[in-house]
Amino acid sequence: MNALTNILNMPGLRSGAQMKALAGPVLIIMILGMMILPLPAFVLDLLFTFNIALSIMVLLVGMYTQRPLDFAAFPAVLLFSTLLRLSLNVASTRVVLLEGHTGPDAAGKVIEAFGHFLVGGNFAVGIVVFAILVVINFMVITKGAGRIAEVGARFMLDAMPGKQMAIDADLNAGLINEEGARKRRAEVAQESDFYGAMDGASKFVRGDAIAGLLVMFINVVAGMVVGMVQHDLDFGTAVHNYTLLTIGDGLVAQIPALVISTAAGVIVSRVSNEQDVGQQLTGQLFSNPRVLFITAAIIGMMGIIPGMPHFAFLLLAAGLIWLGRHMMRREATAEETKSNEARAPAAPAEAAEASWEDVTMVDPLGMEVGYRLITLVDRAQNGELLGRIKSIRKKIAQDIGFLVPVVHIRDNLELKPTAYRITLKGVEVGSGEANPGQWMAINPGQVTGTLPGAATRDPAFGLPAVWIDAALKEQAQAYGYTVVDASTVVATHLNHLIQMHASELLGRQEVQSLLDRIAKESPKLTEDLVPKTITLTGLQKVLQSLLDEGVAIRDMRTILDVIAEHAPKVSDPAELTTLVRVALGRAITQQLFPNNADLQVIGLDAGLERVLSQALANGGGIEPGLADAVLQQAQGAVVRQEQLGLDPVLLVPSPLRPLMARFLRRTLPQLKVLSHAEVPDNRNIRITAMIGGAA
Repeated sequence: MNALTNILNMPGLRSGAQMKALAGPVLIIMILGMMILPLPAFVLDLLFTFNIALSIMVLLVGMYTQRPLDFAAFPAVLLFSTLLRLSLNVASTRVVLLEGHTGPDAAGKVIEAFGHFLVGGNFAVGIVVFAILVVINFMVITKGAGRIAEVGARFMLDAMPGKQMAIDADLNAGLINEEGARKRRAEVAQESDFYGAMDGASKFVRGDAIAGLLVMFINVVAGMVVGMVQHDLDFGTAVHNYTLLTIGDGLVAQIPALVISTAAGVIVSRVSNEQDVGQQLTGQLFSNPRVLFITAAIIGMMGIIPGMPHFAFLLLAAGLIWLGRHMMRREATAEETKSNEARAPAAPAEAAEASWEDVTMVDPLGMEVGYRLITLVDRAQNGELLGRIKSIRKKIAQDIGFLVPVVHIRDNLELKPTAYRITLKGVEVGSGEANPGQWMAINPGQVTGTLPGAATRDPAFGLPAVWIDAALKEQAQAYGYTVVDASTVVATHLNHLIQMHASELLGRQEVQSLLDRIAKESPKLTEDLVPKTITLTGLQKVLQSLLDEGVAIRDMRTILDVIAEHAPKVSDPAELTTLVRVALGRAITQQLFPNNADLQVIGLDAGLERVLSQALANGGGIEPGLADAVLQQAQGAVVRQEQLGLDPVLLVPSPLRPLMARFLRRTLPQLKVLSHAEVPDNRNIRITAMIGGAA
């Protein structure tokens, strides 16, 4: 006892919230004590009353919850309430067998009241009532609730993969953040655990009903033996006393069990929405006046049949008619109020003061569509373009190394019906047209025939194309055309523009998110990097420079390692970018020349290299005449590379790479500039074209 007192007086258990932690152990100890220790009749009265109150509370909580998870503790409550009833049966059986010869109040006033008042002191009637309650509880309510819980658990497990995929899709689309995704995943896991626990917990109630029958049989037989053998009662007195006590004991246990079983049925059979069970029943059963009038007519006709209880039937029919008329008047009043509000002239609203809510922020990435393209982006109409945009964002995140902002889509009646425009920070960066229901046949340059249709150009790459009907799709493919539907045309254009402008979409928030992601996996890598070694803005400029030249930033560990090593001595973002590119050289080369193929590149003439190196050393740029000649020869070299089916890549000495990249980026964005230092030693180089030979 002193040890328990010391535990209760511990500082961590003095507050009311922390004392709740002892509720479970105390309840288990109390249940075990009732099974082992003899209890006086007054204590039994209190415990039976508590059992009845507990069952009513559980039923009311189950009816007023709006979702099953709002009462997630119900399986445990079901277990504890069953154990409580069984322990009370054991305690009352002990008292009945020990004191039953003294009279019907031997086991307390509650059992006496249930044995006399509810069944009129007739033990035959009590046996029948008890048997009926057990059958209702065991065969109807518990069996049905158990079946619903079993099917619900099965359906919940089958639906879990789909729910997890939906959460991942919303996370990738930017509709929710990581915290929201974790919360929704936890809810899915809790639903699965709840229905699985309910599937097993329903067996407790069935076992309780069976135990009640056995306890009743044992009490009656054992009571008669004890009364006649030990207390010298005659057969009639023994049967009367012990049977009434047993029936009262059984009824006082089975009625709470029936209430708890009803609560279990309510919990597992309800459909989750924003209403509790009472609101659902009244709102759906009594919402249609026509149903009430028809029911009243049927009940009224039954009430006028000779021999039927006219008063009861006619009274109920009149009540239904009154309720139906009341509902009709209420609906008419609501419609009249709505029409009056619609006709009433709007009162001139006083001009409100301007606030920050009036400031509209531009979307980082947006798309506006004409009205004929709404079907492609309408979620209610299963618009294909929405799913493609989600896939694009996920693919780009995997390819270049960061999650681009969500594409905000809206309709624009000022556009042509089939037109769309893509905006970056509120400024248009691309536009085009798409014809829903038709296919775009793109000419890659080697087609064998022509197709009837509206001539156009692929908006992403500018290739000649034609809009054709679906019936010509196979013919176009046979001619060598690349055939895509309208949503693919728009999605490809969007994907191309996002990759072109990836550096502009990488803001400070995205850079911080990248650092937070790396910090979870490699905390030491980012511990002292920002802002001690390099500022967040400086890191952003380095990453933007890499993206400007088409270099993915997926290998953030290598990027951060290089910056951590050189940033204390090198502050220029351009120089840091050069050092990072050298460290990423193997990945850059692999991206341009996959499968370990030879590097078939464009080279610089030695004389041009010397001229450019001198210009760079003098701090000047390329002279206009030389710049025109170099640009003209670079364009010719790019054309030759493309004719050979090779990617246009210019290989230059390391000091010249930034200069040539800036010079050629605007005019020849498809030409990638690679330095000698970025090429791994194990890769072979073949010069397929030369710039500057005749300069």
